[in-house]
Amino acid sequence: MSTKNKILDAADVLFANKGFNGTSLREITSQANVNLAAVNYHFGSKKELIKAVMSRYMDELSPRLESALSLICQAELKPTLHEVFSAFIGPLLHLNEFKENGTSTFLQLLGRGYTDSQGFLRWFLTTQYPDVFTNFTKAVNIAYPELSAEEIFWRLHFTMGTIVFTMSSSEALIDIAQNDFDNKLDIAGVIERVIPYVAAGVGAPITKNEPLSLV
Repeated sequence: MSTKNKILDAADVLFANKGFNGTSLREITSQANVNLAAVNYHFGSKKELIKAVMSRYMDELSPRLESALSLICQAELKPTLHEVFSAFIGPLLHLNEFKENGTSTFLQLLGRGYTDSQGFLRWFLTTQYPDVFTNFTKAVNIAYPELSAEEIFWRLHFTMGTIVFTMSSSEALIDIAQNDFDNKLDIAGVIERVIPYVAAGVGAPITKNEPLSLV
């Protein structure tokens, strides 16, 4: 394995488990068994390393996801939000073929971009892979045209929180399903469980925001 890939693999696991802010370059170099100069040589900075880690997944995910969402947008019949979110299943599960536990790891990393306040990462993803976000927003608009841009932002933000929490505890959820309900699930089963929930949340009726009464 090349030095560059050793660094990426080590960073991949540490970033997912400990977060971007909670992982130091020295921890990464120790895990990868390389010196600090190697990180600077191949990536230049921690931010560039974070981008490179995410790009490995996005380069695999984005073409498949763009294609799936494009089909949704071009369909003759108006799609449901359940169909829009279901378009993610195949591309996400492909990441398990790309890398062991790739689906869970990627979703954890994506969530870290929000919980660790990595604004540069969100900017990087939206500018480097704009068609994914454009097609997704378009598909949501087609399925639920009454939603304003602001309402879509909030609902997708809440959706991300649900997915990140679910994926970060997916192993525990799989164990609970087996032990408490005698239901043997894998990561695909967990994703299929969460999709109706987030689709229903995004598709909730629009209500007028009024101040809460303290009485």
